[in-house]
Amino acid sequence: MNIHFVVPLALVTLFALWAGGWPERVGAAVYALSVVVTVLFLLMHDQMWWDLEAGVFIVDVVTFLIFIAIALRADRFWPLWVSAFLGIGVLGHLAKLMMPDTYWRAYAFVLVIWSYPIIALIALGTFLHWQRRKHSAGRSSTSSSARSGPPPPPGPTAS
Repeated sequence: MNIHFVVPLALVTLFALWAGGWPERVGAAVYALSVVVTVLFLLMHDQMWWDLEAGVFIVDVVTFLIFIAIALRADRFWPLWVSAFLGIGVLGHLAKLMMPDTYWRAYAFVLVIWSYPIIALIALGTFLHWQRRKHSAGRSSTSSSARSGPPPPPGPTAS
């Protein structure tokens, strides 16, 4: 496995588990687990990517569905983008299924190329959540309540 991928994945996952909200923590853990399971499936084959990788396909579909669920429940932008990238990977599997003579490097490329942007999106989402939490914790309750003050008097009513 590529150390230039594993190290950022591990660092971003740890950062998300430490500083993220539930979408970042769940998303990072699911993505890291999906990478581990994918590698295990690929290690079982001598000639990777020659045929449809059924185990990898199942992992990618499950990961895709989990990220759709995260995107539907979270108030964040990044799970939508991750879902889109994972969806492109699922489409790559379907293309290989429908056209088995697809060049193996193209099949591998369409599945792997999205890994770095996914890590970057999880890192960005975690950083933005961390910043929001840090800035909201810096406000004191007195300063926020002083700004709100009493409600304005009611306006004239139409008769």
